[in-house]
Amino acid sequence: MFAHAWGTIALLASCLVSTSGAVTYSPVKPPSYPLAVRSPYLSAWIPGNLVASLPNSNAQFWAGNNLVWSVIARVDGIAYNLFGVASPNDNTESATVTAATYTSTHSTFTVTAGSREFILDFFSPVSPKNYVRQSLPFSYLTVTVTAGDSAAVQIYSDIDSSWTGQTSDSSWSYSTSAETGLFQIEANGAATYSQNSNGQALWGSAVYATRPSDSSSLSIQSGPRVSVRDRFIINGTLSGNHADWTSGGVVGFAHDLGTTASKSAVTFAIGHVREESINFLGAAQTGYYRASYESTASAVVHFLDDYASAYRESTDFDGLIDSAGTSSYGSNYSDILALSVRQVYGGIELTIPNDSLDTSDVKAFIKEISSDGNINTVDVIYATFPIFYSLSPEYLKLLLLPVFEYQGSDAYTKDYAVHELGANYPNATGHPADGEEMPIEESGNIIILTYAYQKASGNTDLSNTYSAQLKQFAEYLYANGLYPASQLSLNDALGELANQTNLAVKAAVGLASYGALTDQTNYTTTGKEWADKIWTDHLGTDGAGTRFLIQYDTTPWFLVFNHYPDVLFGLKVFPDEAYNATADFYPTVRGTAGVPLDGAINWGQTNWQSFVAATVTGDARNLFISDLHSYLANGLNTAPWSDRYWVEASNGYSAGQSYSFRARPTLGSHFALAALSGADIWSS
Repeated sequence: MFAHAWGTIALLASCLVSTSGAVTYSPVKPPSYPLAVRSPYLSAWIPGNLVASLPNSNAQFWAGNNLVWSVIARVDGIAYNLFGVASPNDNTESATVTAATYTSTHSTFTVTAGSREFILDFFSPVSPKNYVRQSLPFSYLTVTVTAGDSAAVQIYSDIDSSWTGQTSDSSWSYSTSAETGLFQIEANGAATYSQNSNGQALWGSAVYATRPSDSSSLSIQSGPRVSVRDRFIINGTLSGNHADWTSGGVVGFAHDLGTTASKSAVTFAIGHVREESINFLGAAQTGYYRASYESTASAVVHFLDDYASAYRESTDFDGLIDSAGTSSYGSNYSDILALSVRQVYGGIELTIPNDSLDTSDVKAFIKEISSDGNINTVDVIYATFPIFYSLSPEYLKLLLLPVFEYQGSDAYTKDYAVHELGANYPNATGHPADGEEMPIEESGNIIILTYAYQKASGNTDLSNTYSAQLKQFAEYLYANGLYPASQLSLNDALGELANQTNLAVKAAVGLASYGALTDQTNYTTTGKEWADKIWTDHLGTDGAGTRFLIQYDTTPWFLVFNHYPDVLFGLKVFPDEAYNATADFYPTVRGTAGVPLDGAINWGQTNWQSFVAATVTGDARNLFISDLHSYLANGLNTAPWSDRYWVEASNGYSAGQSYSFRARPTLGSHFALAALSGADIWSS
C-alpha cells in the first residue's frame, strides 16, 4: 500500500515539474540534454539547469569540460545570442528561452529574439540497423526561424579547438565540396589512439560543415573569436578570410536569409573523424561508413544529403520508443527510455578493418565511459543488453565478436571468460596482466548474451562458431558456480567475496541459458537444482525465505538482479515464489530516493533497479519505475544521466543526487521492462 501511494504522489509531482520560470520543459527537465552524442569522442551535452541561460551557456563534453559552439542571429540588424555565447561581444543581446524538449533522437530549444522565434534542433540520429547512417561520426544542428513579421534575418555559428581536446597547439583548414563548406580542426603532434585527461580524442579532426539552404547565401571566416563574431554582428556576413590558427580562435559560418516573414531553416553538421579509430589487437579499425565514403568531405556531404531521410526515420523511431515505453508502463517509463537511447548508442562505434574496408568484417566497440574507460567490458555489455534485445540484436553479436576472437587467440589462456579487451579505449589490445578478473560473472554473462542474441534474432551463427568457448565457460560455471570462491562480481565495489548469492544466481541462470542455447537439458536441470538450493533450501536467503543475501548465511540483503534473464527468456529456473517474495520485500527497504543495492550502503544503481523492476509486479514494479523517473526529473543533477545515485543523504550529497558515474552506455538496462514485450521491435 505504501509503495502504491508513494508512486502516485511521485507521478503527480513529476507532472507538475514542467515549467521553470519562463521555460516550459517537455516531457521533464532532465539532468543533461544530449546535443551531439554519436560516439565516445563526439559527446556534447548541456546541463538541464543551464537551459534557461542557453544563450550564454557552453556545451560540455561528457566529462563536464566546456566546448565552444555558438549560435548568433541578427534580426533587422540587431544581434542576439541564441546558444553558447559565454563571453558576448559588445552590441549583442541575449535571446529568451521559452521551451525545451527531448525525444530519443532530438533535443529542441525554442528562443525568442526580437520579433522572431528560433528553434534549435540538436539531432543525433539513432539508426541501429542502418550501419552507414549509424557509423557516420556527425550530428545535426538545424536552426529554424519560424514564420512571423517580415524581418531581415542572418544566422551565424562557430566552433573552436576545444573539440580536439587540445587548445594550446592546433591547426585548421577549409575546403568545399558540392556546395558544402567544411572546416577541420586538428591537434598538432598528437599520437594515434591518445586521449586527454577528460577522455577526448587527441588524434583525428573536429569537423564543422554546412551548405546554403534554398533561401540562404553562405559566407565563412576563421580567426580570433571576437573579430570573427564582430564581423557578423556588424555586417551580417563574414569576410571569407582565413587567419592562421590562434588559441581562442574560431571557425564560423554565416547564412543570410534575406528579408522574410516565412519559416526558414539552415543545417550544420558537427563531428569528430578518426580514420584509425580502434586498435584491435594491433590492427587499425575504421568507421563502417568509410567503405562507402572514404574521405571526410564525401562523408559529410552524404550526411547533409541524408538529412531528410534521417529525419523521417527519427520521427518513426521516436514514436516507437514512446509507444514501447507507454505500453510497457506508462508515460513516466517512456520519458526514461527516450533520454536513455542516445547515451547508449553514443557509447559505441561500428567498425571495419582500415586496410580492407571489408563490410563483411564488421565489429562494435563500447567504451566504459567515466567508470574506468575499459573497452568491450563484458559486464557492461550485460548491463546494456536489454536495449539491443529490443531494438538491434545484431549489436550483441557485433560487440561479442571481438571478445570471442581475442579469447580464441594464443594471448588468452584462462578457462573462464575475459573481463574486457583492454584497459583504455580505443586500445582493444587484450586484457592486461593486472586487470580485473571476474571468472563466474563474465562466464555467465557471455553465455547469457549469446543466448539473448540467438533468441532475439533467430540466428545460431555465433553459438555455432564459438561452441567450444561457450562449452568451456559452461563447464567452468558447473565446476565453480554454486559455491563461488572469493572473487569480484559485476558490482566490484563490494570487493572480492566468497559465496556471493548473486554470483551463484548468475551461474544457475547461465547454465540454464547454455542448456537452452544448445538444447542440452542436463545443464538446464543443473541450473534449476542450484536455484532450488539457493532459494528453497535457503542457501542464499534468510531462514524465512523473504530476501536474498549478499553472501550465504550472512547479512545484509542484496538486490538480486541476475534473475532478470530467467524472466526474460522464460527459463523458470527460479520459482514464482522467489519473485513474489522479493516483490514483497524490496518496498520495505526503500530509502528516501530508491532501493539501494544492498542493506549496507546508501546508493543504488538504475541498471539493477531496472532489471529487478522487470522481475517483480504490482506495487514493487511501480515503486522502481516511479523512483527512476523521480531521479530523472528531480533537478538535483547536471551530469549526463548517471546510473548510480544516492538513495539516502550521504557524504555531503542529498538523496537523489548522482554518484560518480556519468554518460555511461549502461542505460540500455532501462529497457529491461520493455524487452519483456518482445524482441527486435524496430524495423528500419
